[in-house]
Amino acid sequence: MKVYHTSTTEITLPDIIHSREYLDFGRGFYMTTIRKQAENYGQRFIRRGDPAIMNIYELDEIPVQFSYKKFETLDGEWLDYIARCRKGLPRQHYDMIEGGVADDQVFDTVDLYLQGVYSREQALGQLHFKHPNFQICIANQQLLEQCLHFVESIKLK
Repeated sequence: MKVYHTSTTEITLPDIIHSREYLDFGRGFYMTTIRKQAENYGQRFIRRGDPAIMNIYELDEIPVQFSYKKFETLDGEWLDYIARCRKGLPRQHYDMIEGGVADDQVFDTVDLYLQGVYSREQALGQLHFKHPNFQICIANQQLLEQCLHFVESIKLK
């Protein structure tokens, strides 16, 4: 499967060590299957005056020895997992996670939930109307090295 990761540099050998903590699915290497989403993300870098490089990879099927989680919808399980990751709290570890992105619109709702302004039910009610982008996070370096293969990079304008 073809996946995309936009950065300020070409990344031929992705790693987990350069990832920030407290992201949607915790520390890991994040990608998307949606090319337009990756291109739009690059506009953040361009607006700051930085280069935007869209890295393209081929992601193999994940071998059975690795743990995998896919959040199909923005439901309570997804919300709780995102909240725990963003707060740095213990949670179930997965080697690869797929699901919706807590982008600006979605994050506003998640943030209000984290602050205690929204109850879990109120947050889920708001999320019901959102159509999030999609992300894949690989949180295991061995899995990255085994299953993710660099194809090319494209400088975005």
